[in-house]
Amino acid sequence: MLKFIRGKGHQPSAERLKLQKELFAFTKTTQHGFPHRPSALAWDPELKIMAIGTRNGTVKIYGRPGVEFYGQHENDCSVTQLFSLPNQGRFISLCDDNSLHLWEVNVRDGKSVLEEVKSCSLEGRLKKISTCFLQSSAEHLLIGTEGGNIYLLNVNSFKMTDTIIYQDVVMQNVPDDYRVNPGAVEAIAEHPTNPNKILIGYNRGLLVLWDNESLNADHTYVGTQQLESVCWHRKGDHFMSSHNDGSYITWTVDDPSKPKEGPITPYGPFPCKAINKLLYRTAKGGDFIIFGGGMPRANLGDRHTVTVQQGDNKHVVFDFTSRVVDFFTISDADEEYELDDPHSLVVLVEEEMVVLDLHDENFPPYRAPYLCSLHSSAITCAQHFSNIPNALWSKLVAVGEEQGKEPCSSREWPITGGLVNNDEPKAHDLLLTGHEDGTVRFWDASGVSLKALYKLSTSLLFTGEDLNEQSPIDDSEEWPPFRKVGFFDPFSDDPRLAVRKVTLCVASETLVVAGTAGQVLVMKLSTEESQTEVESTVTNIVSDRDGFVWKGHERLVLKQGAIKFAPGFRTDVVMQFHPPAAITALALHSEWGLVAAGTAHGFSFFDYVQNKTVASKCTLNPNDLTGAGGDAAMSRRKSFKKSLRESFRRLRRGRSRRMDKSPSRGDSRETGGKSPIETRSASSPVEHRSVDGTETAIDTKPIERQIEARSADDTLGSMVRCLYFAKTQIVSVAHCTATVWAGTNSGAIYVYIVILPAADKRKSTAVTTRLAKEIQLKHRAPVVAIAVVNSACHFLTDSPEVQNNRTKQPETGGCHRVVICSEEQFKVFTLPSLKPYGKFKLTAHEGARVRKIGFLEYQSRSDANYVEHCITCLTNQGDIGIFSIPDLRRQLICRCIKKEDITGISSLVYTCKGEGFYLHSSSEFQRFSLSASHVSCLKCSLELPASSRSGGMILENHDSIPKIDVENEVIEENDDLGTLNEETHVRITEHTEEKVEVKREETIMTIETTILASEVSVSEGGQTSCFC
Repeated sequence: MLKFIRGKGHQPSAERLKLQKELFAFTKTTQHGFPHRPSALAWDPELKIMAIGTRNGTVKIYGRPGVEFYGQHENDCSVTQLFSLPNQGRFISLCDDNSLHLWEVNVRDGKSVLEEVKSCSLEGRLKKISTCFLQSSAEHLLIGTEGGNIYLLNVNSFKMTDTIIYQDVVMQNVPDDYRVNPGAVEAIAEHPTNPNKILIGYNRGLLVLWDNESLNADHTYVGTQQLESVCWHRKGDHFMSSHNDGSYITWTVDDPSKPKEGPITPYGPFPCKAINKLLYRTAKGGDFIIFGGGMPRANLGDRHTVTVQQGDNKHVVFDFTSRVVDFFTISDADEEYELDDPHSLVVLVEEEMVVLDLHDENFPPYRAPYLCSLHSSAITCAQHFSNIPNALWSKLVAVGEEQGKEPCSSREWPITGGLVNNDEPKAHDLLLTGHEDGTVRFWDASGVSLKALYKLSTSLLFTGEDLNEQSPIDDSEEWPPFRKVGFFDPFSDDPRLAVRKVTLCVASETLVVAGTAGQVLVMKLSTEESQTEVESTVTNIVSDRDGFVWKGHERLVLKQGAIKFAPGFRTDVVMQFHPPAAITALALHSEWGLVAAGTAHGFSFFDYVQNKTVASKCTLNPNDLTGAGGDAAMSRRKSFKKSLRESFRRLRRGRSRRMDKSPSRGDSRETGGKSPIETRSASSPVEHRSVDGTETAIDTKPIERQIEARSADDTLGSMVRCLYFAKTQIVSVAHCTATVWAGTNSGAIYVYIVILPAADKRKSTAVTTRLAKEIQLKHRAPVVAIAVVNSACHFLTDSPEVQNNRTKQPETGGCHRVVICSEEQFKVFTLPSLKPYGKFKLTAHEGARVRKIGFLEYQSRSDANYVEHCITCLTNQGDIGIFSIPDLRRQLICRCIKKEDITGISSLVYTCKGEGFYLHSSSEFQRFSLSASHVSCLKCSLELPASSRSGGMILENHDSIPKIDVENEVIEENDDLGTLNEETHVRITEHTEEKVEVKREETIMTIETTILASEVSVSEGGQTSCFC
């Protein structure tokens, strides 16, 4: 009762509420990686920006590194085609629901957004859109349909015009064989020198040169195979067509009777797949013919290729590991120049984007500064490290450049649109990702773009049937002349190589990588090439269980003899667990020279200075010796007992729901434990509130759900969930002792004292440990995280961090407290007595379970010297909560991830400054911030000529906003256009061409933005926008 009154009476003060706003704020910021399931591509040759559309309705625009805009269709329809309106910052998207959408980069409330401003659709079976083409003047979009007619869409008004090119009219001068049914409109192409003439290609192979002025067909060209695409030569005197039999034909405009050249089947004579797209580009060193597909069906039909031919001497078939979506060339030549002279080829495939240098005779790829293929091999773990020392950073950059120097182009990235006004990052941040193929990739996460730095491969250390290196095959005589490009590789040589945990000490430059087969690799960074023999130590953590039988996979076999290491991280020691189960927890303390690792069977402490095991502990239940790591089949008797137990629990829960009474307290049941934590009830002196600007918890006593005690026979209870090194007061308040903490799935916590020898005897005297305390949580909930805080409520910091001046020395005086986070509760105990100080019962109050815990630092945005350390919790519902220490009062709650997104929840990783990353899709990280002071900001701008948009443009300029008169409604100067009601806003958008006159004195409009969020938002006016 006293606890209820105390919790009910406490209310946060106005000062505290103000301080919370200075410390905490949830914002989704940017996205890193490659768009998920891309389906369309467009290029603006004037602004040098590129647009990508996806199957889930996303539209993303990219310029130079740091220039990005995101948009989302309302109905999440698949984008099938994209068209750029050159030099306007506009794009048109065609979706699979037969709708067209106009997108603009506009300024809203001082921020630049990509928004959908207009849309239209065609209805009817014969009006199903088959292809589109944008006129060079960008006035009309020509829409080809399945019925064979071509409609014209006025781009400015975004309405259909009365002009229709009927198929019947086009067919008047066509041979009788094609008049019956020439098929759908397959391709439309404008004459390069005469915009009034367009080339219309029909599905069955018929091509017609149509004159829009005379409304007459000038010439008719008859192909014998189904048409796929057409392409004009620069001078307009001939053109090319590609077909579904793998051939292409060159036609002379004035001689439609026969082809000038062809049909040519590059990879015949056997049946080939279709050439889906073909480009012809003139150049000084020889004309380019670039096409996708065309491979022989029988033996190479599963290849995803783009062929580049230049003149008679160069012929390369670029082989990708995923389907080719689209491609285009980039050229700096203007319209008056007599040659196309392309310098780059951009190829978008389903899993990555590859840009090739056409000015280099070997056509090497560029190193991509963004749109990196994060999922080149499936991501299995991730970890973030902040404030990297300059020495370590310089070494990583150097070894990364050496690693990727040879096969990449030395030219600058060719997509250069937009302006970036970002300052250089004040500190270097690293994001490490572990992958299924045994690689660890280092990413530069200092700014808003994620850039690849270095790749480490662990497969080189092991040998086996699937890992043996194959001798290179001499393919100089191979036909077609394939060349593998791209980094996406969905296949793994051996699933045991998959990286499960990774940790890095940035002060000592020590990296520890743990894998699926129980391997733990301790590495040191070296900038020199070396050749050494790797030492291995086997740790048997089930040696005291005579009846244990391992039924899983075998361990990896380490290579014998000296192993050659390239500059980078070199493996010094390998610790191999037996049984070789996947590593589930990992911790490193470089000052002590210790690594702690755990599996589903127990944990072990390893001294990598002396290369020997210090101690190990088997956490298996004596009754569970099946050796399947929790996957063993239960006996019939055990299964029957469990079934009866579950049945009675369901009956008990149903009865409690029908009875109109308060649920029993979640922790009132006795479980028969012997530890002081079981026998003493922790009375929480705090009130649990959620404070957020948009979402606030109800300020009443929360109803507690009854939580069933977990069975001690749970076969997954032996799994080690967390390991933690700390120098704290485990023996007495007057003395701090080196300790290791281990938490398991069954709620057991083991605390070991580490006895370290003197520094001068470290290599000769053994490190010893002894079990100091063993704790059992009452409900046996899995222990997710453990941390020790000092009297100032600051988390204890590793000594290497202090010695290298990367952080301040924490206060060692006063009483230490330990924070133990399980899946159901947070508990704080004083040390060394382990007396309960406070708790928060998350599952009992809200029905959610903890999935990810971070002990983060939040800095005030108004006072850089004020910092609070808090628990940050992600639940299985996708919500993130921030709790103060040590009183466990909730400061913020926000919905971050959809609860159905299991991958996103399981992949989340925090930064120490209050930010986080999670997998938005298999290939994209979504970045977010919980801190009001540390938010990833992007400043970018697009330069548009003042006359680039003749209508339909929405402007906002805070310096000088003109007066706009829209149907007798006057908007005075400095009025906020973003606050207009829906009716007025729609009228401004639709009638701008007729009613709105915007007077600007300058010749260039600069759209500048500080992009705080890439989260998609839908306004009341039905417009979809996305902050970049």
